[in-house]
This record gives sequence, structure tokens and C-alpha cells, in this order.
Amino acid sequence: MMSTMLARESSAFRPRFSVVQVEESTDLAPRFDAAGLLTVVTTNAENGDVVMVGAMNAEALARTIETREAHYWSRSRQCLWHKGATSGLIQHVVELRIDDDQDAVWLRVKTAGVGANCHVGYRSCFYRRVDLPVDKDISATAARLVFCETEKTFDPIVVYGDAPNPTQL
Repeated sequence: MMSTMLARESSAFRPRFSVVQVEESTDLAPRFDAAGLLTVVTTNAENGDVVMVGAMNAEALARTIETREAHYWSRSRQCLWHKGATSGLIQHVVELRIDDDQDAVWLRVKTAGVGANCHVGYRSCFYRRVDLPVDKDISATAARLVFCETEKTFDPIVVYGDAPNPTQL
């Protein structure tokens, strides 16, 4: 599997040969980590909210560019994942940015359907926040989660059945 990923990586994008080329040129020459992945931050194109964080291998990045629909690498299932292929909640890419050393991607997307991006049914995968304690002597184990989103945008049981799989979206 890794040799297939690296073959796609080397053929789909420019080779990296200098810091100036990577940081100052128009060459797309991404740097994938040892597992062949890039971190991807995905935001709502309309309001800027972070909706998810994922990973892309070279094939996912190439398919995202070619189709203008978000593709990711599912680390849990070890396979390419077209976001929304099962649920219909396809992420249409409005803009794709890459960071200065080309090892992280930012996608700005409009999501089809009800606009949900989380397999749990919420609009964003970041539907809870950590309630930071006022008392600095309280340990991290005492921290609790607070729901920022109180209503789901869809019922995951209706969409996925009894056991929703996070890689199906």
C-alpha cells in the first residue's frame, strides 16, 4: 500500500529540491510525513468555522484537486475516503490552500445537503469545548466537555443504520 501511495506522490506533484522552491515558488511540491500523509484542516467557506481535521495521502490530494470534492485518507480504515459518498454530504471545495512548507492543507468547503460534516450528526466535528477550569490547581482529568451545538442536523441512525462509521461520511 505504501509503495502505491509513494508512486502517486512522486508522479502527481513536483519533486522538492530547495527551500526557496517550496516556500517561494508556484510549484506544488507537498511534503508527506513518514506515513505518507498531510494534515488537513477543513472550514466552512461561508462562516469560517472549523468543521473537521483529517489527513490526505497523495492520491486524496490529487483527487481533491481533480474533482473539487474533498477526499481524505482514513487512518482508521486505511483507505481513500470520498467525504459524503455514503451520506450525500459531499464537501465541495471552494478553495484549497497549502502552508509555507507544504505539509498541511486548508480546505474551505460548502457541504451539500443539510450542511453537516460530522458522522455524529452535528454541523461540525468540533461540537464540544473543554470547560477550562478557573482554578489552575485543577488537573486535566477534572476537565469536562460542554456542548457548543445542542441540536444535530441529521439523525446518524437514519443515514448509517445502527452503528455509524466515522469514515462513511
